[in-house]
Amino acid sequence: MVVVSTREFRQNLKKYLDLIDKNERVIIKRGNDKIYEISNTVKNDRFFDDPVIQERISKSIQSYNEGKTVKLTDDQLKELLGI
Repeated sequence: MVVVSTREFRQNLKKYLDLIDKNERVIIKRGNDKIYEISNTVKNDRFFDDPVIQERISKSIQSYNEGKTVKLTDDQLKELLGI
């Protein structure tokens, strides 16, 4: 794993992209509170790749298409969410 600043990353972009191509983790620090990781692979989205979630989304879309949904007003939604 390599940790670099945004400035270092910009100045040596090819170098770090080559490292990423070799499966090296490159972490970019931006200021004191922001950190980014660049990878050469797409990581699975834990939420949308979950078969249970996919099934629930499919059922929700089907219910919507069949007109089995209820439209809430902004106030009703806020009350439901406790906002």
